[in-house]
Amino acid sequence: MAKLRIKGFPLGAWQTNCWLVWIETDALRPGWIIDTGDAPEPLLDAVRTHGITVQAILFTHAHLDHIMGLEKILAVVGDVPRHAHPLEHAWFGDPQMNLSAFAEVDPVSVSAPTHTLSEGDELSLGPTRWRVLHTPGHSPGSVSFVCDDAKVVIAGDTLFAGSVGRSDFPTSDSAALDDSLRRKLMSLPDEYVVHPGHGPSTTIGRERLSNPFLQ
Repeated sequence: MAKLRIKGFPLGAWQTNCWLVWIETDALRPGWIIDTGDAPEPLLDAVRTHGITVQAILFTHAHLDHIMGLEKILAVVGDVPRHAHPLEHAWFGDPQMNLSAFAEVDPVSVSAPTHTLSEGDELSLGPTRWRVLHTPGHSPGSVSFVCDDAKVVIAGDTLFAGSVGRSDFPTSDSAALDDSLRRKLMSLPDEYVVHPGHGPSTTIGRERLSNPFLQ
């Protein structure tokens, strides 16, 4: 019987959570990588160890710490489809927009996405169905991935355990972030597990009750 597996890898100097999502069966193990972080060797080791066939790479958004390991991953898994919101496709090759021009790192320019992610899109991984929520605010093209059957949301840098994403970057929008949190993510049931872009996982109910930014 197929089983959904989700494993997080805090990668690089920013400890960005990159998620390996796969379906475990006796024969096939199709999977996704969600965000590529920096120094992705631990994630790639897990791909090999579990025998996962990476079918696509998905991005919650295109800030440097979520994209900079892309080329190392493509060198191992091949030229797989890469999905991101169209508002941020150009960011993958633009150090100003992905903010690497302002960080103490070499400018980041990586391969562009091949596919778009938009509000309401549905993606399939084995028997699981995932829907895309456009959750702008931290960045204009931020998205979250929701699997209702598994009661899981991978939220990028929109919602954290006890906090929310920064909204002080040039392309951020605090009003849009608040709308994404209250109208989109807080509309999910309390039991849904939230896997964020940084820090520990949490639940919608826990954040609804105690997150100071949602009171």
